[in-house]
Amino acid sequence: MKLLLTSSGITNKSIEKAFSELVEKPFSKLYLTFIPTAANVEKGDKSWLVEDMYNFKKLGFSAFDVIDISAVSRSIWLPSFEKADILVFGGGNTFHLMQHIRESGLAELLPELLKTRVYVGISAGSMVTAPTLLPPATQLFYYPDEVGEYHEENGLELVDFYVRPHLNSKWFPKVNIPNLEKLSKETPNTFYAIDDDTAIKVVDSRISLISEGTWKKFN
Repeated sequence: MKLLLTSSGITNKSIEKAFSELVEKPFSKLYLTFIPTAANVEKGDKSWLVEDMYNFKKLGFSAFDVIDISAVSRSIWLPSFEKADILVFGGGNTFHLMQHIRESGLAELLPELLKTRVYVGISAGSMVTAPTLLPPATQLFYYPDEVGEYHEENGLELVDFYVRPHLNSKWFPKVNIPNLEKLSKETPNTFYAIDDDTAIKVVDSRISLISEGTWKKFN
C-alpha cells in the first residue's frame, strides 16, 4: 500500500518528487480522481480547495476527475475510482468525510483498491487514515464549533499512527508544539505534527518524512 499524507497537498518540489516516486510513471500517463467531499460543510471562502486542486492539475495528468462521494451514487463514483491510478482525498471536515466514506460503501472497497493505487490525503484526507478519528482533546484545535452529525470513532486504519496537520498555521493557531506536547502526555498514540510544507510517505510499513518545513513525531 502506498500513501502520501499531507497538510496541503503538493506545496513544494520535495513533496512533488516523493509523489513522483510513489506513482512510478510520468504524470502524463496517469489518471487522478480528486474527492472534495470533506470541504462540503466548510463555511466561507474555499479558494484553498481550488488551489489544492490546481497544484495537482498543473502536474499534467492524462485525466483529472472530481467526484464528490456524498453527491453521486456508487454506480458513478466507482468507475472513476477503478480507472484512477491516484485517489486524492481533499481537506475540510474529517468527520463529514469519514461519514460519507462509510455510508457510500467506499470504506469496504478501499483496501482492495489501494493494492494498485496511490492514496493521497490532504488535511482531513490524511487524518481519516488513522485507527480512529480525533480524540476529544484535539477536536478544538481544528473544529472550534460543532464537528457535524458523525460521532463514530473508527478511522480507516490504513496506518497505525495519527496525523496532526497544519502545524504553526495562522489558520489553526492552536496547532502548535506546546499544545501538542500537552496532548502527547494525555495519549499513548504515536502522532506526527506536520506543517503545510511537509508530507508523510508510506510504502507498506516503511515511513519517510518529506519536508521543506517543520514537523515533529510524538510518542
